[in-house]
Amino acid sequence: QVQLVESGGGLVQAGGSLRLSCAATGRAFSSYAMGWFRQAPGKEREFVAAINWSGYVIDYADSVKGRFIISRDNAMRTMLLQMNSLKPEDTAVYYCAAGITIAALKTETKYWGQGTQVIVSS
Repeated sequence: QVQLVESGGGLVQAGGSLRLSCAATGRAFSSYAMGWFRQAPGKEREFVAAINWSGYVIDYADSVKGRFIISRDNAMRTMLLQMNSLKPEDTAVYYCAAGITIAALKTETKYWGQGTQVIVSS
């Protein structure tokens, strides 16, 4: 069992940066692929970024490539999302997620966090 808690959301101007954190409980954290999804008002939840258990395999949505950086620290049971050059269209609730693999994370997410709001003003 893994429980996920996000933090770090807030209000930022376009072009600014935010860093989201996901803290996990449970010994199995290091065996899971981890990722971030987001859901904007009136839209479906979408994939943002994912990182495999070792941290050596990373996947990004095209919309955030070159601007967002995902990382993890298995010893600390945390995952980070550094968001740079933020745009108003990045405004959404951001969710931390865990899955067996990166591929499985996108279709059969095992665990979700409660979400953290990010608002990017123009």
